[in-house]
Amino acid sequence: MSAATATASQADIASRPLVSILLIAYRQADTVGDALRGALAQTYQPLEILASDDASGDGTWEALCEAAAGYAGPHHLALNRNEHNLGIGAHLSLLAQRAQGELLFVAAGDDVSLPQRVERVVEAWLAHERRPDLIASALADLDAEGRVHGEIVPSDLAAYTSLAQWAAQPPHVVGAAQAWTKRLVDRFGPLPPGTVAEDLVMVFRALGSGGAITLREPLVQYRRGGISRRRRKLYASDVIERLLKNNRHALVETEQMLKDARLMGRYDEIGTHLERTLARERFIAALFGAGSAFEKLGIALRAGEQPLALRLRLLTYAAAPWLLAPFFALKRLAAKERG
Repeated sequence: MSAATATASQADIASRPLVSILLIAYRQADTVGDALRGALAQTYQPLEILASDDASGDGTWEALCEAAAGYAGPHHLALNRNEHNLGIGAHLSLLAQRAQGELLFVAAGDDVSLPQRVERVVEAWLAHERRPDLIASALADLDAEGRVHGEIVPSDLAAYTSLAQWAAQPPHVVGAAQAWTKRLVDRFGPLPPGTVAEDLVMVFRALGSGGAITLREPLVQYRRGGISRRRRKLYASDVIERLLKNNRHALVETEQMLKDARLMGRYDEIGTHLERTLARERFIAALFGAGSAFEKLGIALRAGEQPLALRLRLLTYAAAPWLLAPFFALKRLAAKERG
């Protein structure tokens, strides 16, 4: 390469926006090395990579350090280890506050960003004159053995022109292939502790701000069976466990979106929908938090704003899950026959 070409190349890099990858890992010792190597292999410059272990205790931190050892490439790499487990939302918020880039790419410790991921997303963002506050992409469906099983394509976020539309037809989103603008993070502040569906919250914020778009090209290899996997619900206790876990997160996330709607000045558009959602989640929390079956029945009877079918179904799970034993016995039998 001639000196003139090298100078031109450096000038071209200097004219591009600095962007950041936020790689979060928790108990992913077997996969975090591949995740970090995928980040380090990005073709785009200038790029900073913030890779962080959320107090795993299973060797994830050591695997992260091993993958980073000796790196001498063009990207700025910084490692972090949390003293205490923060959870997905708070962990991402911590890195987002430290990041210097204009675009922040989410990366999970069990997925792999393809080398062209950052390049393609920045190209699309600049082609849209930096207006979108969130850019998603399709993903390659990767199994535990590294085989690809087709593509996962999130909803076309550009088709969403209002928060009312978001409420009427909630989009399918996958946070592992999202990039957010730093200005979006700065405007709304950190995600509250307890946030798990950070992808839903950030899409909500983006649609109420500069908008969002989806790229059809798979740019992330999304590994099956990660921390977001769903267990098969073969017992009533499985349903209850999942229900209460979702309820804890939904209470936090819905309250945050109500605050966000007021900050946007969009409460009149979406507030009623979010208030109904919050009332349902508070009903669920109260029902399962009550002591006796009599108390649970009273809560169900007083929650007249909730649909009768919902109250009866949840009351059965909360007060008399044994009534459902025959149904789940048949379900286990069918699962066993399917192998």
